[in-house]
This record gives sequence, structure tokens and C-alpha cells, in this order.
Amino acid sequence: MSTTVEPRTAETHLPGSAGYRRVMVAVFLAGMSTFVVLYDVQALLPDLARAYDVTPARATLALSLTTGALAIALLVAGPVSEVVGRTRLIHLSLWSSSVVALACAVAPSWEWLLALRTLQGITLAGLPAVATAYLREELHHSAHGRAFGLYVGGTALGGMAGRLVTAPLADLAGWRWGLAAAAGFALACAALVAWLLPASRHFVPRPSGVGSVVDGVRGAVRDGALLALYVLGACGIGTMVAVFNALGFRLSEAPYGLSAGTVSLVYLVYALGSVSSAVSGRVADRIGRRATVPVGCGFALGGVWLTLSGSLVFVVLGMAALTIGFFCLHGLASGWVTARAHLAGVSTGQAASFYLFAYYVGASVFGNLGTVAWTHAGWAGVVGLASALLLTACAMVVVLRRTPALAPAS
Repeated sequence: MSTTVEPRTAETHLPGSAGYRRVMVAVFLAGMSTFVVLYDVQALLPDLARAYDVTPARATLALSLTTGALAIALLVAGPVSEVVGRTRLIHLSLWSSSVVALACAVAPSWEWLLALRTLQGITLAGLPAVATAYLREELHHSAHGRAFGLYVGGTALGGMAGRLVTAPLADLAGWRWGLAAAAGFALACAALVAWLLPASRHFVPRPSGVGSVVDGVRGAVRDGALLALYVLGACGIGTMVAVFNALGFRLSEAPYGLSAGTVSLVYLVYALGSVSSAVSGRVADRIGRRATVPVGCGFALGGVWLTLSGSLVFVVLGMAALTIGFFCLHGLASGWVTARAHLAGVSTGQAASFYLFAYYVGASVFGNLGTVAWTHAGWAGVVGLASALLLTACAMVVVLRRTPALAPAS
């Protein structure tokens, strides 16, 4: 025991060390970069619908095609990371996604924009496929909860920055300049991550080949708790994307009549999501994920119902509560997947890929259904869809609480 476990523990980055700080800053920036270019079109959906004379549901394809392609690419990125390593894939993903984001800003037609946004999803897959596995391997176990929370906090701020950067610039100079600014931000983050991120020290390549991949897939889908976490992630992000996709159309119409730049201010609530993920990670380190996750579900469900009010103040408060609840759920679930997989003897890369596959399928499918519900049933239809998804997430929480915990191998 002392010769196999203690040396590795001593070599992991301890909280407070220089290596730990470099990892945290780099992963935070990488999360921001990825989610800036993933969601930079969301606040622009009404502008795109008007510019290309398409319906809200068709305009939403600019986002749902990206998340759908990302979901599929994650199934490949996870196994690839087990062979080529974590950091190499992170750098490739950040640089390539930044270049494609810049190309989106100069897309000559609606069809070209959709094609580039689909390619964008493929290039983005590298970071989310390996981020939690990298953190679990390189950081001391005592810091895992806060590290996962900080990474998810970076994605929250990235999603917020993507909307806040693009929409005001779209009001001033058009949507192309908004997308160009998001791409410039992503390029700057990629450069900083290339300088800061320490190389992997505890990554162990797994055998390549169809057999090892099939074994990893079987392990990732045979554990009931892992399956519940996949469904939880899909329902959580599906709720967020569906509600935020429809929100822009709701607030740009009567009685609100807000511009894209003004609507984008609602995305400031994402800052609360960053705080929520970090705080919930620390709380979970003390009292456990099983006790913390239900709080996130309660916040999200209450927030969705609060948006039924016609008052803009209550709508914003409801979106804030939904955001707090969602990032609590996602921050804990994403870290829980790799921890559970490790204890179950399952490839952490494969398990993380399956979680994120479900996550982005949920974003793509349910996000598009959000605008369909808005078109046919108004905001009540959106809230009905979101409530069904969150109640399903609550059912998964019950499953997780009833599933026996796994003990570390002796």
C-alpha cells in the first residue's frame, strides 16, 4: 500500500501549490473559451431569424447542430484521449475551435453558417471529454470537489461572456462582429492555456483497439448510478437551453420589446451559476453529493415556475434560481461520474464521454423543442417542457440516493 499509493499522492498537485494554481487558472480559462464559442449564437437567435428570414425553430439550428455534433464527437474524443493523452487533446480543441469560430463570423450564407457551426461542435469536443478526468488524475483527491466546481464555474462564465459580448456588438455593428469578438476572446484563452497548463504526470495510456473500446463502453453503461447521472445531466442542460433559447424570443416581443443587447443582460445570472458550482463543490466535499444534489433540483424547479409571472423582475429572478440550481446539479454530476467510474473500475474517459454525450444530446434535442413549444404553446408550453425535464431529474436523484455507494479498493 505505502509503495503504490503514497508516491502518487505526493506527486499530485496539492491545494495551495504553484502547480495547483496553474491547473486551476488554465482549466478555468479553457472552460470559458469552450463555452464562449459554443453559446455565442444563443443571444443572436432573433437577429439570425430576421437576417435570414427563418422561423425561431430553424434559427435554433445554429445552436442545436453544434451541440448535437459535439455530443457525437465526444464518443470519439473520450477513447482518443485514453491513447494520445489529455493535454494534447485540450490544446488541439482550443485552437481549432477558435479558428472555426472566426470562420463563422464571415460565413457567406445561412447554409455555410450551419455547416461551420456543425464543425464547431466537433472541434469543441476535446476539452469537455477530458477535463474532469485530467483534474482527477493530476490533483490531490482532497481538492476534487472544488476543482470540478471551479471548472464548471469557468464554463458558466464562458457561457455568460459569449452572450454578453455578442449581443451588444450585434446591436451596434451587426451579428458578424459579435461572433468575431467571441472568436478573438477564445484565441486569447487558447494562448494562455498553452502557457499555463501543466503536462499530465499521471495519465496512463490504455490499449487502443476495438476490443478495449467495447469493454469501456460496456463498463460505462452497466452501472445504474452512472446511467442515472447521464439522464440527470441531459435533463438539466435540456431545461437550461430550452428556456434560454425561448427567452430571447419572449423578451423581444410585446409587452417587453427589448433589444438583443438588453436581453443579453439577463445572462448576467450566469455569474451566479459560477458561484453555485464552486460553492456546491465545497459543500459536497463536506457533506456528500447525495445530500447536496437535491438542493440544486429544488432551486431549478422553483426558478422555472417563477418565470410564469408577467413581471420582468420575477422572470429574471426565476432565471437566476434556475441557473443556480442547474450549475449545482451539473457541477456535482460531472465530477460524480468520474469518481463513480474510478471506483467501479470503469474507464473515466469513457464514462465522462457518455455523460457529456447525454448532456449535449439533451441540449440539442430539448433546446430545439423549447422554441417549438414557444411557437405552438407560448411561455406556458416552455415551462411545461422544463418542468417535465426537471421532474425526471428529481427521479434520478431518488435513484442515486437509493444506490449503494462504492468503497475504494483496498
